Amino acid sequence: MPWNKDGGGGGGKGPWGQGPWGQGPGGPSGGGNRGPTPPDLDELIRKGQDSLKNILPGGTGGRSTWVIFVLAALALIAFNSVYQVQADERGVVLRLGSYSRTVNPGLHFAIWPVETLETVQVESERQTSIGAVANEGLMLAGDQNLVDIRFTVLWKIKNPEEYLFNVSEQEKLVKVVAESAMREIVGRTPAEEVRTTGRLAAQDQVMEITQTTLDSYSAGILVTGLKLEKADPPAEVLDAFEEVQRAEQDQARSINEADQYANQRRRLVEGEAAKVIEDAKGYKARVVLEAQGEAQRFLSVYEQYKNAKDVTRQRIFLETLEDILAQSNKVIIEGGEGQGVVPYLPLPEIQKRQDMTPPPAQGANQ
Repeated sequence: MPWNKDGGGGGGKGPWGQGPWGQGPGGPSGGGNRGPTPPDLDELIRKGQDSLKNILPGGTGGRSTWVIFVLAALALIAFNSVYQVQADERGVVLRLGSYSRTVNPGLHFAIWPVETLETVQVESERQTSIGAVANEGLMLAGDQNLVDIRFTVLWKIKNPEEYLFNVSEQEKLVKVVAESAMREIVGRTPAEEVRTTGRLAAQDQVMEITQTTLDSYSAGILVTGLKLEKADPPAEVLDAFEEVQRAEQDQARSINEADQYANQRRRLVEGEAAKVIEDAKGYKARVVLEAQGEAQRFLSVYEQYKNAKDVTRQRIFLETLEDILAQSNKVIIEGGEGQGVVPYLPLPEIQKRQDMTPPPAQGANQ
């Protein structure tokens, strides 16, 4: 050994005339200062081998060394071969790097190092956001307008084997596929529809396209949801767009007020028209009844005429003259014979006064 109780070769001296632990050149009797005596490693190894021989019955030292090595190797293999799979996980056993089997939650054994176990969380829901970075969500709509889109894809692992071995960078794959699907839907839809009434339809279509594409890659991923969080014009034109929106709202309000006024006028005109129609119906009924009454009166007169034609004719003639002369301003005065001058009477003035005179009260006539 390079060091021992004698201080090694060269009379126990180091390169500076001292032992390796500060012992002087004189040794134990040299009269110099001495440090602690170093342990003898060879002696320690021999004592360990003797103790192991006493523990292991029979056999030489070489055989005991091999037994210890085998036991240690078996203990290491057993320690590395036991795996615990949690309740929200699935285990994928690899044998020499290739897929062997999928195991459920619980305690499992895989012979190490031939077999190893990869655990995958299949119950937890992952989120992938698209459009959170500036200008990442700018998309061209079907009417050649830009729309700033931000949405989140929710997904889980449905097949651990496919998830681990068929694709790499799985989260990036979900992001690229979902973004491509969203651009496809926005590209064939007007911008106004994407921002308003078509949001839910766009979400469903993008989710369906994303799932179909991932299944075609056998990615082992299940898309559980998609949230379209923002669909606005670009920030550079947002103020102008809001101004246009306010103008459109004012226009819509004016149109609604005009429609309300038109409805009021329509109801008023319809009411007046209904009144006119009802008046016409009343006039029609009155005229018909009067005509029927006149006809009835004529028939009654005719019956009397057939019984006494001369008398009836004379009465009709007199009644007719009475009706006619009652509306005339002429006054006929019968004068005696021999009077050559007819006195003038202011008959028009008398007629005017009579017209202006109020009718007598009912009590006075009585």
